[in-house]
Amino acid sequence: MYHKYIESNPSVMMGKPVIAGTRITVELILEQLAAGESMEQILAAHPRLTEEAIRAALAFAAEVLKSDVVYPMAEIMK
Repeated sequence: MYHKYIESNPSVMMGKPVIAGTRITVELILEQLAAGESMEQILAAHPRLTEEAIRAALAFAAEVLKSDVVYPMAEIMK
């Protein structure tokens, strides 16, 4: 689902995954959502984004986390 919306190019934002055709990173979208911004607020701040692109960023992040090793927070904080 996210494949047409997400791209990674070493010459754009140091290769971080971005919304295709923009310099808006998946990371930025996740940070804004985590900070409590609504989808409408993010769309207003970034007119080139679409709701589908934001959902694609979430799907991409979920897919990446499925294949990543995740350490319990308690272990990291020690």
